[in-house]
Amino acid sequence: MLNIYKISALLFIGRADIFLIPCPFKYLFKIDCPGCGFQRSVLALIKGDFPASFELYPPTVPFLLSVLLGVGTWVLKLDTNAKWLKAMYFFTGFVMLGNYLYKIVFHQLH
Repeated sequence: MLNIYKISALLFIGRADIFLIPCPFKYLFKIDCPGCGFQRSVLALIKGDFPASFELYPPTVPFLLSVLLGVGTWVLKLDTNAKWLKAMYFFTGFVMLGNYLYKIVFHQLH
């Protein structure tokens, strides 16, 4: 049986899109920034809609993994100069840049 906390969490997630922060880059230049779509993608990921999350912003999962691994490495006092961590950061940056270039080349900017 669902308790009040689970119901309120489900309602909050269902209406969380009203709390999205507008993009100042898009407001000033009238085109998407390299991170546009991230917030909506995370919401789709939280709701369990992985295809929609990927469609909205493909670098979401690598970015979240990079942040999680970076913070975990820092909190656990592991080697912050580890090659695997740098490779993860590089891969995430590459995916973000590739996604933005794809948007530019194929006129996917809104």
